[in-house]
Amino acid sequence: MSTRTDTPPAGTGAERRSWLRDHSELGVCALLLTLGVLVLTDALTMDVDLTQRGPVGPRTVPVVVGAGLLVIAALLAVDVLRGGRGQAETGEDVDLSEPADWRTVLLLAGVFLGAAVLIEPLGFPVAGALLFWGAAYALGSRSTDRDPLIAAALSLVTYAVFTHLLGVPLPGGPLMGVL
Repeated sequence: MSTRTDTPPAGTGAERRSWLRDHSELGVCALLLTLGVLVLTDALTMDVDLTQRGPVGPRTVPVVVGAGLLVIAALLAVDVLRGGRGQAETGEDVDLSEPADWRTVLLLAGVFLGAAVLIEPLGFPVAGALLFWGAAYALGSRSTDRDPLIAAALSLVTYAVFTHLLGVPLPGGPLMGVL
């Protein structure tokens, strides 16, 4: 007589908890299914003016992403119910006995907050450069001659890509006429 562990038991609560623990990846399936249904519902109920859309309308990408989420949820559920298990994470080289580095966290939070406050008066190119430079400094880079140049280049390229190529207007600030 053999017992199968891939079907939910009808017995005690302990057996049921054991089955759920062995198939905990089904929670990820449920999350993916929920997200897929939400994305598809939102995309399909979107009010789209037919005269303003091009060959690919605003519903295309959300429908593809929602359908992909549903397919992945179904495939993962089938794999889990057939006995597939995710590989346990081995972790990183993190010493959990060491305290958290709150200085870095607070520096990064300050840099992000500063960029959010400065983006309107200074524009994205300047605020973005300060954001990139501040983040590099907070994460440990101390190259004062190279980091500002890389930050300025990154910010200008990001501004140009969003504004000119993607058509997403970012505030230019004092550099609006120059860029």
